[in-house]
Amino acid sequence: MSYALLQNGSDIRGIAMENETGAEVNLTNEAARDLGYAFAIWLIEQSGKKDLKIALGRDSRLTGQALLESAAQGIAAAGVLCDDFGIASTPAMFMSTVLADYDGSVMITASHLPYYRNGMKFFTPKGGLEKAQIAELTKKADDVAKKEISFSKIGLNKVNFMEDYSKYLRDKICNGVGKSERPLEGLKIIVDAGNGAGGFYVENVLKPLGADVTGSQFLEPDGHFPNHIPNPENKEAAESIKNATIANKADLGIIFDTDVDRAGAVLPSGKTLTRNDLIAVLSRIALQEHPGTTIVTDSVTSSGLAKFIKAHGGVHRRFKRGYRNVIDESIRLNNEGIDSQLAIETSGHGAFKENFFLDDGAYLMVKLLIEMGKGQGLEEMIADLEEPKESNELRFKVNLDAGEELQKNGDRILDGLVSFVERTNGWSLEKDNFEGVRVNCDKENGDGWLLLRKSLHEPIMPLNIESDSEGGCLVIARKLKEFLGKESTLDLTPLNDFCND
Repeated sequence: MSYALLQNGSDIRGIAMENETGAEVNLTNEAARDLGYAFAIWLIEQSGKKDLKIALGRDSRLTGQALLESAAQGIAAAGVLCDDFGIASTPAMFMSTVLADYDGSVMITASHLPYYRNGMKFFTPKGGLEKAQIAELTKKADDVAKKEISFSKIGLNKVNFMEDYSKYLRDKICNGVGKSERPLEGLKIIVDAGNGAGGFYVENVLKPLGADVTGSQFLEPDGHFPNHIPNPENKEAAESIKNATIANKADLGIIFDTDVDRAGAVLPSGKTLTRNDLIAVLSRIALQEHPGTTIVTDSVTSSGLAKFIKAHGGVHRRFKRGYRNVIDESIRLNNEGIDSQLAIETSGHGAFKENFFLDDGAYLMVKLLIEMGKGQGLEEMIADLEEPKESNELRFKVNLDAGEELQKNGDRILDGLVSFVERTNGWSLEKDNFEGVRVNCDKENGDGWLLLRKSLHEPIMPLNIESDSEGGCLVIARKLKEFLGKESTLDLTPLNDFCND
């Protein structure tokens, strides 16, 4: 098997252990070893140095330690030193190249995916490796697998870097609030870590700053994830932190995903800060600090959010899905001389320019905590955010005959939708659009918008529909069915079910 099959965009992802699905294990210890060796060699080539040091960390997954040790064997065989950070967050692994003297780092994680999956993320001081660099890495690993290289177990030096990273976060809060000691005194803030890597936030960040953390839950790392999927977007997880926030009368509830690069929050009223709401409050903070800045988001943000950003003096750049797309676009704008302080996707991946454009859920929460420490009410900050009455996402599986090209088929469908919109009363194409086809629908014809696009990685076409009127999504869906109903390459079951409910 070529290791190219393990590439998932800018990450490595695979099946790491036998499981009830029967899916074959492909992210083996040998794969981690060969990829570790390849990364070390690649880093030597890129840096022009041989005296390098790489940091290794993992989340709480059951296969994490074995994969970490295997990657370390590969790195050591390439003649590079490495340290074991133990359970860590993905953002902390990048920060090891900033706050410490590491030339690169590897995080063993599969984010919110099921327990039997795992993966690898690679960092240098310039940030995470891009898609093309991961492809280069897998090619090198394929070559490693063909060679006779002597690998052996090594004694790993264990480093408690999470304390250094936590101090970085604590200092940000103290400086932001303007109090060097206990700036969160009097605030009750609870955390749901979902048995992932986020439990450090309670002991190492919140408690030393004076916060009451009573009611925090699922802080102990457990790779079985026994309580709920550690994913802020998961309904069960979202309900869990919402109930805990209300029951404990907390001033803020925080929920992290497994490796803490995403986060969501809950206000005392039970209102959740996820998707458009989270983007809105963070945009408001960015605009207070940098008036007129450009906020880059993904393609499925609401019309109300666009109005909100504009009303508060900002520029909204609605770009493509994919957190790397959003971050890279913000970086590109800055390189062109256009100030862009925040890049954020509705999934909860968000990155501030001031924080190395690192998508870090823990840092996003730092920005909220600073405002709270200064006495600012978060709900009041987004009181004028117009929220849609209805919002739905439908996902259509693509069924193609052998030899048919997925991307060309998607382009054909999208071109057909453009023609359909041009002859449909009350519908118009969104001009400022960078992904798929986004359609604005007037009050008589759905009172909202739709976006049909191609998936980044899967053979599906997602459809997002939003309306400012009750029943508006159904109006939009039924009108769209006039076009899609004739499409034989899409499984339209979700659309048919929605229209018939």
